[in-house]
Amino acid sequence: MVRKLIRPQDVMQSDSQLITLEQADLMPLPYPYDNPESEPSFSPVKEAWKDKHCTTLDGFVGIDTLIRPDNKADEEKMVQAFLRGMEKILSEDTNRNWLQPVLLSLEYCAKCNTCSDACHIFVASGGNELYRPIFRSEVFRKLIKKYHTTGGRLLGAFVGADVELNWEGMARLAELAYRCNLCRRCAQTCPLGLDNALIAREIRKIFSQELGIAPKPLHEKGTMLQLKTGSSTGITKPALLDMLEFIEEDIEEKTGKKIKFPLDKKGADILLTHNAGEYMAWPENPAAFAILFEEAGLDWTLSTDLIGYDNVNYGIWYDDFQARRVAEEQFRAAKELGVKRIIIGECGHAHRAAAISMDRMVTSENYVPRESCLPLLWDLVKTKRLKFDPSKNNFPVTLHDPCNVVRAMGIVQPQREILKAIAPGFREMTPNGVYNYCCGGGSGFAIMNSMNFSEFRNKVSCRMKFKQILDAFKQEIGDVNTPKVVCAPCSNCKGSIRDILEYYEATDKYNLQYTGLVELMVNALVSIDKPYLEFLEED
Repeated sequence: MVRKLIRPQDVMQSDSQLITLEQADLMPLPYPYDNPESEPSFSPVKEAWKDKHCTTLDGFVGIDTLIRPDNKADEEKMVQAFLRGMEKILSEDTNRNWLQPVLLSLEYCAKCNTCSDACHIFVASGGNELYRPIFRSEVFRKLIKKYHTTGGRLLGAFVGADVELNWEGMARLAELAYRCNLCRRCAQTCPLGLDNALIAREIRKIFSQELGIAPKPLHEKGTMLQLKTGSSTGITKPALLDMLEFIEEDIEEKTGKKIKFPLDKKGADILLTHNAGEYMAWPENPAAFAILFEEAGLDWTLSTDLIGYDNVNYGIWYDDFQARRVAEEQFRAAKELGVKRIIIGECGHAHRAAAISMDRMVTSENYVPRESCLPLLWDLVKTKRLKFDPSKNNFPVTLHDPCNVVRAMGIVQPQREILKAIAPGFREMTPNGVYNYCCGGGSGFAIMNSMNFSEFRNKVSCRMKFKQILDAFKQEIGDVNTPKVVCAPCSNCKGSIRDILEYYEATDKYNLQYTGLVELMVNALVSIDKPYLEFLEED
């Protein structure tokens, strides 16, 4: 198939849909999904969406709050607001935290395209130009040259400023910023260390901070709900207490252990935080942490100040101001308990938000040390404070590396060493560690399900991860009686992997399963007689 060449300037100039993804374009999947008929085809774009939203990028709608204005005057207001936001991104007064890396990434790109083969979305799309990491950066670069340099204003196309900002092009650029998982594999590969993912995030910031436009699942149902109620799930304190009581009862029923969550314990060594979604979707995960921490005799607590137990911070994906607001409240809750440190549970973006991004954004009196749970868990294993029977996990296991824990923080070995100690069937994905691919749900994609965006996630952004999973279990894929388990120590990664396994019916057909790390640890504990993992329980 011969593709039409898409150029960065076409984002502003063309009136028709820039690309249409076809099944035949996509990266082939390995056996048993090597037949294109083994997966659903793309659904057509609904006509009603075209009238209300921007579908002219690639037919997908990621930003459900980006609505077409009623008239040209309102379109022009939005264009001018974007230009003001772009100016703020380039100002030290208004973007001091990120200005230097942004300018370096904008000014020094050699367009060598080394980053392209590193991008799972570009490769999964079959090498579509629109998803090349430098494509959206080049659109943004041309706009900056056109509207923020003297040469661009005077000479235009002669100096590469061959764009004229309009509403359609601005809306396409907004959508384009949400065709990147911000996994930063491109930055790791770049010979100059430039960060095209950061540029995509800065574009998102303009739309949120200047135009009030961000995907509803991230902003309204995420950040705003969290700041209003204390939880990104919207649960109240009485509901949380009921949930914890239910989990305690479930722990006793499954393991025989009577465990009470230590709530609001002043001066504890550890404040353990979880992605609030774990309590609702995977309560076995916070339960597993409680079992391990109690058996190891750790001094720990949970906060019932809701924002103190919920480590979610979706603001880091689209809005610095909102990210800072959430983090300061989380630190305040920890400070009020007087804990020595915050231990971040199995949530990748919470690791990046609390332990990395907030070092640039928060310098308040509520600052509290933050650590990942993974080194702590490995210490409990290697010092034998927990006793395991690895034969309980005698099934194939592979490890997914969450980008924000592994690539962003360099925490590579602890989770591997744990699996080597408790799972004799452990094998690596290819590639792995800091070179592993994103699950496809990063930067908010895992919870963005408006209109047809989940189809883009399942078929394109998650495609490389599904390939890695199939490759890891290629020897056992036909043995439907044996569970083949993906260990994903991150709530959002688990959500993405759950969705792709459901989308491709891989659990029903091939017994492909997923779980977190602590659940596998509890399943192998000598002190527990019955299987902890649900898929091991007898019918």
